[in-house]
Amino acid sequence: MSETRFTSLRNAFLTGLLLVAPLVVTVWAVRALIGMVGGSITPLFAPYLPETLQHLPAIFWDVVTTIIALALITLLGYVSRLFLGRLLGAAAERFIQSIPGVGNFYTSVKQFIETFGTKDRTQFNKVVLVQFPRAGSWSLGFLTNTARGEPHAHFATEHWAVFIPTCPSPVNGFFMYLPRSEIVELDLPVGDAMKTIISCGAVLPAWSDPSAAKEALRQS
Repeated sequence: MSETRFTSLRNAFLTGLLLVAPLVVTVWAVRALIGMVGGSITPLFAPYLPETLQHLPAIFWDVVTTIIALALITLLGYVSRLFLGRLLGAAAERFIQSIPGVGNFYTSVKQFIETFGTKDRTQFNKVVLVQFPRAGSWSLGFLTNTARGEPHAHFATEHWAVFIPTCPSPVNGFFMYLPRSEIVELDLPVGDAMKTIISCGAVLPAWSDPSAAKEALRQS
């Protein structure tokens, strides 16, 4: 009977120890961390604290300095990760640019995005069809402006500003003022139009009403 009671007490003790052990280890680790970090930093600035703050217990300043130190370490790691990410990104970009053919294509697309990506998107959000480079041949272009300026004073009719990119490098192209009556406005998204231009027409976005396009071209 006594052995059974002893065994029961032993098992209860071990069970309680297993429950308390994680908490004890956590408290010990936190105290050790505060003592190691805060205990090393607090004496460096404690003598320079205002008299109104020197009466606070040392453990308070140990905790504060530990939190600040951990925050600074985290910030350092975050900044380092960003720097490392940029470094790896730059290395990957240099590798892509070193590939014959692919490098020139990548550079052209990047330049185009950098050129137009930071501009006023309301001035570059309409895809149009224009007859270029001769009557009867059609090219995709982008409507850049419909406002009137000094050049428009020399036009007998309403003209709009249109940019016609070249392919497969859309960073280059032709800018011209064209009569409004010769411009066919499309509902095609700018992104899809860009894919078509870069692929030299190999990528053609799906559309469910081709008859409307024929009618628009006929009327133009």
